[in-house]
Amino acid sequence: MKTTPETNSTEPDDKSPVLRPALVLFLVLSLLTGLLYPLLVTGVAQAVFPHQANGSLVQRGGLAVGSELIGQPFSQPGHFWSRPSATGPMAYNGGASSGSNLGPSHPALAEAVQARIAALRAADPGNTAPVPVDLVTASASGLDPHISLAAARYQVARVARVRGLAPEQLNALVDQHTEGAWLGFLGEARVNVLALNLALDAIARN
Repeated sequence: MKTTPETNSTEPDDKSPVLRPALVLFLVLSLLTGLLYPLLVTGVAQAVFPHQANGSLVQRGGLAVGSELIGQPFSQPGHFWSRPSATGPMAYNGGASSGSNLGPSHPALAEAVQARIAALRAADPGNTAPVPVDLVTASASGLDPHISLAAARYQVARVARVRGLAPEQLNALVDQHTEGAWLGFLGEARVNVLALNLALDAIARN
């Protein structure tokens, strides 16, 4: 810095020695983190994990019918029903993942749970077993593709009756589509509803 004798003020020195390396660093980091790194990660993912990198899509007859990672609504009594979703403006909206944000004492939540219980009871009047909680409450993401093993077992009698199948056959099908805890100890056993219903439809076609 230098001082002018007339005003005793300071004037900035030439900034070019500072600006030049800053701009170079900006351009280099932009190239590395904004272009080269994304291309590298995308390339590795496509080469090593192509199924997961492309959305874990479920294909039937050459067409994508859904994803292993995002739930779908099933309301027909001959299908296993998914966990409810609170996303808007439609259920299981991958672009608006969220829960209901309603507290446990909120009247709207209590009404929604009662309505879901009533729908399950109406679809299977003879089933007096307690309704598993994940069949009447939405997950935090609103996209959960799985239900608990208890939730799948709860629906076996209804689906078997509507489909004209033996409950033992459906229980075996549920067992085939049950995923254990991750790494053997994280989480609990769960059933992918889309995969289970696709297998169920395949039985009906045969």
